[in-house]
Amino acid sequence: MKILFMGTPDIAAQSLEALIDAGHEICGVYTRADKPVGRKQILTAPPVKQLALQHGLTVYQPATLRDGEAEKVFRTLSPDLVVVVAYGRILPPELLHIAKYGCINLHVSLLPKYRGSAPIQWAVIHGDAETGVTIMQLDEGCDTGDILMVEKVPIGPEETSGEVFDKVSSIGARTLVRAVDLLREGKLTPKKQDDAQATQAPPLTKEMARFTFDTPAQTLHDLVRGMNPWPVAFFEYGGKKVKVLDSRTAENPEGAKPGTVLALKPLTIACADGVLQLLSVTPEGGRPMEGTAWAAGRRLKAGDCL
Repeated sequence: MKILFMGTPDIAAQSLEALIDAGHEICGVYTRADKPVGRKQILTAPPVKQLALQHGLTVYQPATLRDGEAEKVFRTLSPDLVVVVAYGRILPPELLHIAKYGCINLHVSLLPKYRGSAPIQWAVIHGDAETGVTIMQLDEGCDTGDILMVEKVPIGPEETSGEVFDKVSSIGARTLVRAVDLLREGKLTPKKQDDAQATQAPPLTKEMARFTFDTPAQTLHDLVRGMNPWPVAFFEYGGKKVKVLDSRTAENPEGAKPGTVLALKPLTIACADGVLQLLSVTPEGGRPMEGTAWAAGRRLKAGDCL
């Protein structure tokens, strides 16, 4: 296949590399603009651009796809297929049908569930036992196109969004290559999505990461997992944020008031239902540490309330 690839972050780079390794001709690569990164705000190319340049591919980084220039490039390159993986923009209608096989997209959820930009995070936050990847034909909507292939991926009860994302990225790349081969052979049958079953996965915000202990422990544990690595779930103590990086749930035999410190090793807090063990935390302005060490530094004792 002669493929025009569109993507930006690590997951897209992994898919691009898989397509290259599979022997497909990449006639061009679209990605987002370079951005300042880190405390020193060093202008850094996105992962897809870095990989593309390593392979000597032509890279396009337009500010918009709607000025007519992208359509000219698409027609000049004349790809058999356009592959989109986390590009970061919705393609305008005039670009969707230029390629012989149209445009396909790798989405990291079991569509129509979790349409949007944070599907893995919301699957973990909601305590789902599985997620997956969907290869779909792009249309004018947001993650609404016909489904071509699905691969399910289990979510472990202690896995974070970051860990699931790494797993899904690898599986997604392999599934994408398989889908491209089957599409070329005419062996994929598009399936309409059931819009009535659709759910949304909007971007995460820092405010969404705030929690209090008058919530079931399992709900909080899933929030901690889902908000890791960003923006990281947190509660407030003494007017300052305490981020929770790692937690576990346990039973609450005492029926204590939510927020009550039940034990210090590990730091165990009563919730609305069950208890939450804070295994690793990052106090505001500090570094990651064991919850027990944080509690010792605040001279907390059993019976205190957060």
